Amino acid sequence: MILKVKDNFYYLLRKWPTIIIVAAIGGAIGLAVAIFKKPTYDAELTFVLDDEKGGGGALSAYAGIASQFGINLGGLEGGEGLFTGDNIIEFLKSRRMIQLTLLSKADFDGKKELLVDRYVRVNKLDKDWDRNDKLKDFQFVADTSRNFLQDSLIAEYHKSIIKDDLLIDKLDKKLSILSLKVTSKDELFAKAFCEKLITNAANFYVKTRTKKSQDNLDVLTKQVDSVRKELNSAIGGVAAASDANPNANKAFQSLSVASKRRTVDVQANTAILTELVKNQELARMNLRNNKPLIQVLDRPILPLEKNKVGKLTGIVLGGFIAGFLCVIWLTFKRILKGILAA
Repeated sequence: MILKVKDNFYYLLRKWPTIIIVAAIGGAIGLAVAIFKKPTYDAELTFVLDDEKGGGGALSAYAGIASQFGINLGGLEGGEGLFTGDNIIEFLKSRRMIQLTLLSKADFDGKKELLVDRYVRVNKLDKDWDRNDKLKDFQFVADTSRNFLQDSLIAEYHKSIIKDDLLIDKLDKKLSILSLKVTSKDELFAKAFCEKLITNAANFYVKTRTKKSQDNLDVLTKQVDSVRKELNSAIGGVAAASDANPNANKAFQSLSVASKRRTVDVQANTAILTELVKNQELARMNLRNNKPLIQVLDRPILPLEKNKVGKLTGIVLGGFIAGFLCVIWLTFKRILKGILAA
């Protein structure tokens, strides 16, 4: 084996002109790549998940009191499921979030534009659209209507973004701080997409995790308004009954019945309204307790970090790769020739 390795080494030394020429060609290719390849930009945003498992303390005690009156404040134990653990990473990569972000508008040089239009133009995905009758006059629209062609295009863009442009990971496995990085040839698009994605995720959380709390608050608000209306009516009834008999004869007890009935209504509605107002404030506390889930720590700031291969790096790297492949090819060719000769 040692003799064969030594013999192959001297064989490669005799082929040094070929290896040098191939390495030079590789270096030239690396230089061309470094000159003509457009740089990419990284927009990185770090955020932390608010994983509180419950309101605890006084809020939980108040919830217990509220439940005695048939009021379910809900959500006090904190939400577990979609927004816990590593689920948030897959959620941010989901087609729904990517589609919602691509169909969001952002400000580019003072002009509002859909992110998907910017993405298509930057990556030159529309260069062959004029040759296709279906895509010739196609335009993306930011609405909820079902558009088969638009959905198909965005499905392809989603795959490409997840594969090449989007990276979401934890900075440290022991921490709950996550990093969201978007890579693009356009630094304005990279920054806008990064910020819109995290904003849409936070808004989605508010609409889902707090939905039950918001519904409870809406019901309590309607009940408070209804009881307050009845209380005002009862107060007006007491006044009306008193005005009808300002100097009622005490010998005729029936004359004071209407006023007493309305007074009882006032007392009952006052007690009910007091409890409902308390529960309403508890519901507001619970709603605030569930916000927010995602807290942004660092946002991308222009100018973004540029990824570009330097000329010297391109020459060295291109030459090394080409020379290495040439050595492999010459060795393989010699071995194969020896096998055939045997």
